[in-house]
Amino acid sequence: MASLRPIQSVLAFLTILPAGKVHDIHYVAKNMYLFPLAGVVIGGIVGGMAFGISPFLHPLLVGLIVAGSLVILTGVHHTDALADFADGLMAKGDKEVKRKAMLDPAVGSAGVAALVMYFAGMIIVFGSGLSGFQILTSIIAAEVIAKYIMVLLTYKGTSAWEGFSSPFTAAMKDGRRMAAATGIMIPIVWFASGYAGMVALGVSIALGALMRHASKKSFGGISGDVLGASNEVTRLASLIVLSSVML
Repeated sequence: MASLRPIQSVLAFLTILPAGKVHDIHYVAKNMYLFPLAGVVIGGIVGGMAFGISPFLHPLLVGLIVAGSLVILTGVHHTDALADFADGLMAKGDKEVKRKAMLDPAVGSAGVAALVMYFAGMIIVFGSGLSGFQILTSIIAAEVIAKYIMVLLTYKGTSAWEGFSSPFTAAMKDGRRMAAATGIMIPIVWFASGYAGMVALGVSIALGALMRHASKKSFGGISGDVLGASNEVTRLASLIVLSSVML
């Protein structure tokens, strides 16, 4: 069981699954390269459910259930981060003003708009033609890519301040861990979605780079909210690409 401790800790950190207790944040950060494996578990659970209900429900309803299941399974943290990121990004003023807006627990108009567009996108993408086994493989691929982008941002970026993201950006400056995350991610995405998955990965990397640039300009670096927002944005982007390329 000791050999399973790293992945159990990562799953406990990223989800509400009964995978055990969340260990010290520095321990989780050291094992962040395993995030893509957590994506397989999350994607497999939600994708398997979507595959099971898709023959019986309208595609738009399937999309709503999938979006809601992902939010619940991941403890709402990443969805909340998306709203906070949007509020900070759209706030008028200098870096300090934007940081305060992002850290404000109240959701502003930009955050509400971001959440509405995210959920609308998640619902619509499943009504665009994803069906059968593609639902399962697409959700798995999108979730693995989303988790990989979080790892990539900590590898390439710096923390805006000493806080939640700091242990992750410090631990993931190790090129061997980044290589391990890439080595885990690519075979899974290729096996799940092939060429379409590689296209989705490329689009997601570009979006991750754009978010890192915007975060550096607006906040001085990345934060936990930036990482969580990148998960939601690249998951949706991957599903949009997969629903288009795989048809």
